[in-house]
Amino acid sequence: MARRKKAPAPENHERWLISYADFITLLFAFFVVMFASSQADKGRAQEFSDSVKKAFDGGKFSSMIASVLGGSADNVGKGNAMMRGPGGAHKITEEKKDPKVAELAPSMQVLTAELKADIEAGRIQVNMEARGLVVSFKQAALFPSGEDEVSPAAYNGLEKVAAAIAKLPNPVRLEGHTDSVPIKTARFRSNWELSAARAIAIMELLSTRFGVPRERLSIAGYAETAPVSSNDDEQGRTRNRRVDIVILNDQGVIGEPSKAEAAPPDASQAGAPGAKGANK
Repeated sequence: MARRKKAPAPENHERWLISYADFITLLFAFFVVMFASSQADKGRAQEFSDSVKKAFDGGKFSSMIASVLGGSADNVGKGNAMMRGPGGAHKITEEKKDPKVAELAPSMQVLTAELKADIEAGRIQVNMEARGLVVSFKQAALFPSGEDEVSPAAYNGLEKVAAAIAKLPNPVRLEGHTDSVPIKTARFRSNWELSAARAIAIMELLSTRFGVPRERLSIAGYAETAPVSSNDDEQGRTRNRRVDIVILNDQGVIGEPSKAEAAPPDASQAGAPGAKGANK
């Protein structure tokens, strides 16, 4: 009896679904890996950016910059060895502190507080300049127009300035200034004489009434040659008519004549026969 042939299995037309599912799975895995990689790159980039920023804000790179350039990350230009070479532009970003400025700063604070009413009224100005501490009195606060006699109303302010001077060893220069309007009176032939006379009047008052040693004082008359404002209008001329009391620092003293003590008389000649004035 012949063996009966087995009927062939029907063809499966759904096999492509398996391959498609595998492809989709691999594609999903690929995009997951790509997404994870991109997130890791962003994290590293942010971390690197933060590190660089921290370094330039005064971290580890500061010492490296100092060793290479001779300066520091926060002191550009002042200590930069590369900027000091031939043709290099040396840009100073911070001025060195003058010891004399630091010395006069407390006096400026005290005077600014004690003369507050006069400062607010515009009669007095207190400023720190390169030459020292400048207390500027408007002419109207000190003198009648065209005169050199100090008004008693100014004594209070001058006394406070004298007290500040007494606490310091610095020399003091009294500077008289006028506007550009010419003056010619029976007493003053020019603005030069008027400005010098007013400086002398302040000197006399400071020394005789308030006890400031004369050897610490000097006077200068500038007439209209050193204005602080324009002489084209009355407001500017009012500002220019002033007396400046300048407590000098080292920079301001440059150019001032040294005040050497007078040499004692020669004893051998003082008692010598025939010496002039020996028997007086």
